[in-house]
Amino acid sequence: MANLETDYPVAGVLRITLNRPDSLNAFTWAMYQELIDLLEETSFRPDVRAIILTGAGKAFCAGHDLRDGGSAAWVAPEQGKAQATFAILNKLGRIAPLMRSLPQPVIAAVNGSAAGVGYAIALAADLCLAGRSAKFVNAFHNSGTGHEIGFSYLLSRAVGSQRAAELMLTGRRVQADEAASIGLVLRAVDDEQLAAEAIALAESILENSPIGIALTKRTLWINQSAVSLEAAIELESRAIFMSQTTEDTAEKRRAFFEKRKPHFTGR
Repeated sequence: MANLETDYPVAGVLRITLNRPDSLNAFTWAMYQELIDLLEETSFRPDVRAIILTGAGKAFCAGHDLRDGGSAAWVAPEQGKAQATFAILNKLGRIAPLMRSLPQPVIAAVNGSAAGVGYAIALAADLCLAGRSAKFVNAFHNSGTGHEIGFSYLLSRAVGSQRAAELMLTGRRVQADEAASIGLVLRAVDDEQLAAEAIALAESILENSPIGIALTKRTLWINQSAVSLEAAIELESRAIFMSQTTEDTAEKRRAFFEKRKPHFTGR
């Protein structure tokens, strides 16, 4: 996977690096498929407890590569324009829901520009850190509207409807410090500290049981659209019941009282 580089900065943490620095990590059509395949494969790996997503070089992701994007292999050549566009958007529309449905929390470490699809991917992450050189650029207007692949849903829930309306309708860019102040990212950090901060955040997640983290993540995002407080509490109660039957949860309690790091076995 030349377009995506993977490594393990610490045990249990998979780091995925968008790896087209000469193109500011802009996505090719093949790269979308590679990312989807990698995330789907990772969702079934108990040895991966958290994911960090970042970019190589001086940018996180400049969006879609309009100059050298290649072709979408999943689009049949005999399809009409409308049908081909439908197939393309259907594929791209899988990325954000897939990131949110993974049992592992995803941390976006945004270095430099996050434009277009890069902006949406940063929003789809469970947690987002930004280097101070980062900027978020709504490049979707270049394709006809100020949104795509879940951007309108994700942005409004991150920053509120009024701020989202302004950012989507004007298309203005947001620098890292402002992004932190409006809730677009968790916090802005010095560029040279971004990688270390992302790893430290991932390690703090690893202190909790795998099933507890997976159920907490799922409950958090499902309850964003809960129809009532009662429905949200019901989902929380079911998650608690499920997690409390596991050996890992018992181990987490023992470790807490014994003032030591827990040792999880996935049981």
